[in-house]
Amino acid sequence: MNLRLPKSERLHADKQIKELFNEGSSFFLYPFKVVFLNKEKKEGEVNQILISVSKKKLKKAVDRNRVKRKIREAYRLNKHKLSPVGMVLGFIFVSSPEINYSELESKMIASLEKLQKEISPKSNTDEH
Repeated sequence: MNLRLPKSERLHADKQIKELFNEGSSFFLYPFKVVFLNKEKKEGEVNQILISVSKKKLKKAVDRNRVKRKIREAYRLNKHKLSPVGMVLGFIFVSSPEINYSELESKMIASLEKLQKEISPKSNTDEH
């Protein structure tokens, strides 16, 4: 099991980010708003992730960066719960106070499981 989070798994292209927010689906599971776009899978393609923490919610850059590190770590350790289907994901942190890592990780696991359920019926209907 690969627990790394290389640059190829991070969403950084402006075109893909705009496409994610314009065409993607979303759901809310506190403290995240999860935006996702299921793309056609190409050989060896991985899921790409975008993490956003609002300046309006956490004023200090130090706090925003700490939350982003915690979210990245929680995703990195639990990304195996999500099948690699070449999806583009956006995790938007919407909580005002900073939350501890254990609570954040449990919410990340719940988000990934819900996301897997969201994409599973769609992939099953495509096969029939």
